[in-house]
Amino acid sequence: MRARRASLVLGLALLVLVAINLRPAIVAVGPLLTEIRADFALSGTAAGALTTLPLLFFGSYGLIAPFLRRAPRGEALLVASMALLVVALLARLLDAPAALFAGSLAAGIAISMGNIAIPGIIKRDHPDSVPLVTSIYTVAITCGAAVSAAAVIPAQHALGSGWRLPLGLLAIPAAVAALAWLPRLLRAPATPAPAAGAPARGAAAAAVWRSRLAWQVTLFMGIQSLLAYVTVSWVPTICQDRGMGEEAAGYLVGLNSLMQAAGSLAVPFLVRRMRDQRPLVLVTVAVTFVGFAGIAWAPTATLWVLAAVLGVGQGLGFAGALSFIGLRAHDARVAGQLSGMAQGCGYLIAAAGPLLIGFLHDATGGWNVPIAAVLAVTAALALPGLAAGRNRTIRIPDAAPAGTALSGQAEAQISQQSGR
Repeated sequence: MRARRASLVLGLALLVLVAINLRPAIVAVGPLLTEIRADFALSGTAAGALTTLPLLFFGSYGLIAPFLRRAPRGEALLVASMALLVVALLARLLDAPAALFAGSLAAGIAISMGNIAIPGIIKRDHPDSVPLVTSIYTVAITCGAAVSAAAVIPAQHALGSGWRLPLGLLAIPAAVAALAWLPRLLRAPATPAPAAGAPARGAAAAAVWRSRLAWQVTLFMGIQSLLAYVTVSWVPTICQDRGMGEEAAGYLVGLNSLMQAAGSLAVPFLVRRMRDQRPLVLVTVAVTFVGFAGIAWAPTATLWVLAAVLGVGQGLGFAGALSFIGLRAHDARVAGQLSGMAQGCGYLIAAAGPLLIGFLHDATGGWNVPIAAVLAVTAALALPGLAAGRNRTIRIPDAAPAGTALSGQAEAQISQQSGR
């Protein structure tokens, strides 16, 4: 029992080590975006594309993974993810716009592999503690984002460098994570062949993709991610345009990320006291709405408080979205399929956010119209959220008669479960 507990704690620590690397490559760009734009004479739309490009590939692995005949083990995905991330971060040290965008693209692919692998590992190794372990994982993600967003400008000043070196230093913790997971990869057994009579991966994936509940989870994941990356990409610039200094804007985004961690930690305790997760969705939407509106239009003296409020709302949304993957999945196999779908499609939805806001800002010359669009999207988050928050699960039939195809209804059974 003690050895098993130690193994679970070590596994959780390794998940945290990966998680802290899954956002800095993206969020650290925000505080430096004004300088990057000036260095390469980027338009608002091009600057939005810089943060949108990795988001377009955040779910890239998730879109192909469900249809692989035999998926690699999670350990292999995490080592590959961190190794590719190191290469991507170092590529941005080169003094060329093409290298900057190529490194961002590769970082998005690397992060997509980690994004998809971890929910399945959580369902496999911690099946009875999905909300709690997911919250710890999301706290690690947000803390990594907070530290990187707050530290890049002070690091730049301390090093007396341009914007490239602080971004390149992010490769160090990614390399550490790759090396830490390598022993587990070497000890991991080979991926087993599908059991006789079990549905093929393609059939299992089709079952999830035909599920209305799966699409509701996917839309909630995508919309809350869109709002999060609008925050990362444009809130520093909005605050600077309202008179805040560059370094202070970086600290403000760091505070926002830290409060996301607080919101994420609250999720397992709130879920435990709720019949289902629909009240959590309503709180998430309301708090996020107040945060965005306040940052745009409230007195500048309140920006720090409102950034914290926005962070709490987004932390609730992110942990809730990832928890839905485990809670709405009947077993680890379904969780893996749903993780690929929700994050693969979800991050494609999210990618539109920074680009759209950059376009609206260029078109209108101000922030009123872009923020109005953000608030409309925030309100729309309630629609898939309230549906995904009900106590139901997605099942995939264990087997089908030889030579027959599974019907759409059989492939995606939705079972009502009470007291979950």
